[in-house]
Amino acid sequence: MTLSNVKQMKSLALAYMGDSVYELYVRRHLLEQGEIKPQHLHQAAIQFVSAAAQAKVVQAWQESNLLTEEEEGVLRRGRNAKSGSVPKNTNVQTYRYSTAFEAVLGFLYLSGQTERLETLIDHAVKVVEGRSELNE
Repeated sequence: MTLSNVKQMKSLALAYMGDSVYELYVRRHLLEQGEIKPQHLHQAAIQFVSAAAQAKVVQAWQESNLLTEEEEGVLRRGRNAKSGSVPKNTNVQTYRYSTAFEAVLGFLYLSGQTERLETLIDHAVKVVEGRSELNE
């Protein structure tokens, strides 16, 4: 996929991909920890992939000015995308920030920016685990 194709994709399509990519990285992270029993992996993953956790990461990224101008644009588009429905357990604003988070990850993945993708996911994991203020 070329960068120009990725830039023209709808935000919800980018978020669809980003959701999947983030889930994969989170699962790998949890398995690498080795401390979580298999029956508890799903519960552990939820703390990372919940809309609230993803919205918290976006807030941390913005407070730290971590995103590039291009990533901020993707984030804005993702936040403004209308999905048609919002899960019962979250509010519209949180869900939109979660979609924006996933759109940025999807954009980076599909445009082949793997190193940057992994940097942002690493920061996201640290934020969710409370291990980083991102001002490193």
